[in-house]
Amino acid sequence: MPDENKDSDAELIRRSAEGDRSAFNDLVERHEASVFRFARAIASSEAAAEDALQEAFLGAWRGAAAFRGETSVRNWLLSIVRHAVYRQHRHRVDEPEEMESMSDLGMAAGWGSDETPESIALRRESHETVMKAMEAVSVGDREILLLRDAEGLPGEQVAAMLGLTLPAMKSRLHRARLRLAVKVREAYART
Repeated sequence: MPDENKDSDAELIRRSAEGDRSAFNDLVERHEASVFRFARAIASSEAAAEDALQEAFLGAWRGAAAFRGETSVRNWLLSIVRHAVYRQHRHRVDEPEEMESMSDLGMAAGWGSDETPESIALRRESHETVMKAMEAVSVGDREILLLRDAEGLPGEQVAAMLGLTLPAMKSRLHRARLRLAVKVREAYART
């Protein structure tokens, strides 16, 4: 149940635009985990994701007055961190691209709980299979799957963030889901 004393994101960003650091800190605290999960999934390493996160929140602080409210604050922050990750990649073209560990990301996101050892083992096996499958699909596929399926953003917002029309986003999402399903099926076929 939401805390009725908490300010809305719109109020926090408005106050941040006026220089209220406390309001901005509240906004960061509210969205940091989600923004980091997304950055970690598309960045080349955890360190790169942390750098992008810092760059994104610094950019959000500086650009709070430019927020127009056309999307949610969370989506705005996800878009900023996405651009920060891609800017890093452009600057580091000569470095080898390494795949981030989706398993680490899943664990950091809180997968698993206080279940029986048997259910934990089954869940871990399924989780590891899906994470390996996620690592095997392209960054573009991971990006759209995470935005739409893991973060639960509406299709229109995902399309806008990725610079796609809604039908193009739906087609890309469908193909990404199919590619992920193929990788999961291949993983189970090997076991």
